[in-house]
Amino acid sequence: MWHLVLLWGCLLLPGYAAMVGPKEISGFEGDTVSLQCTYKEELRTRRKYWCRESGFILSRCSGTVYAKEDGQETTEGRVSIRDSPQTLTLHVTLRKLTLKDAGKYFCGVSKLGLDESFLVSLLVFPASPGLHHTVTTAKQGKTGAEASPSTGTSLYGHAGTSPYAGTSPHEATSPHAGTSHPSTQLDATSAKDTQLSPSSSSSVSRVSIPTIRILAPVLVLLALLLAAGLIALGSYLLRWRKEAQLATETQRNEKVHLSHL
Repeated sequence: MWHLVLLWGCLLLPGYAAMVGPKEISGFEGDTVSLQCTYKEELRTRRKYWCRESGFILSRCSGTVYAKEDGQETTEGRVSIRDSPQTLTLHVTLRKLTLKDAGKYFCGVSKLGLDESFLVSLLVFPASPGLHHTVTTAKQGKTGAEASPSTGTSLYGHAGTSPYAGTSPHEATSPHAGTSHPSTQLDATSAKDTQLSPSSSSSVSRVSIPTIRILAPVLVLLALLLAAGLIALGSYLLRWRKEAQLATETQRNEKVHLSHL
C-alpha cells in the first residue's frame, strides 16, 4: 500500500523545483524593473511565458506573454520577455510601472500536464514629482537574488543619478519622511530565500506552486490513506467475526457431545 502512495506522489509532483527566481521585486511608479527566472535543463526546449495570477481558489494566468523560441525579445505593451536557452534563463522586463501593476505573477514553462511555474510578487511604490526614472534588475544567480539599480533617464529629460549616490532622491529612507522613497534593493531575506542552491531551491519553489498543485497530491494521499485504513479495519472485523463463529460452533459441538453422554 505504501508503495502505491509513493507512486502517486511521484506522478503528481513531476519536475519538482524545475523553475526558480526572485520571490519579490519592487519599484516606483514610472520605473522599469527586470527579473530573471532560471529553469532546469529538461525544460530548455519548452515554451516559456510570463503572466499575472488571477483567481481566488484556483490560480490561473491572465495577460500571458510568450517568449519566442529563437531567443528574440517579445514585447507586448509594457512587458518584454526573452528566453536564453544557453543560460537556461528567462528574462522579463516591466516598463513604466503603475500602482495597478502591483500583484503576483508567474514565470512559467508550458508542458504536458501541469505547467512548471514560479510565483513572483511585484510591489509598486508611489512616486513623488521630480524623482528620476531608474531601472531595477532582480537576478537569480549562484549567490541568490540581488537588485542592481542602474543609471536611468529623468522623467523630465535630464540625466538621472544612481540610487546609491549621496545626491540620489532614492535613498533608503522611510516614505513617511516626505523626502524620499523606500530603496528598490531587495532585502537580504529575499536574497537568501531565492538562492539557486540545491539545498534551498526546492523549498522556494514549493511555496510558490499554484494552489491546485498543492491540494491535488494532498487529497489523493489522504484518500489512499483512508482506503488503506478501511481495508485494514474490514480485515480485522472479518477475522474477528470468523473467530467468534468458530468459538460458537466449538461450544455447540461440546454441548452436543455432552448430551450424548
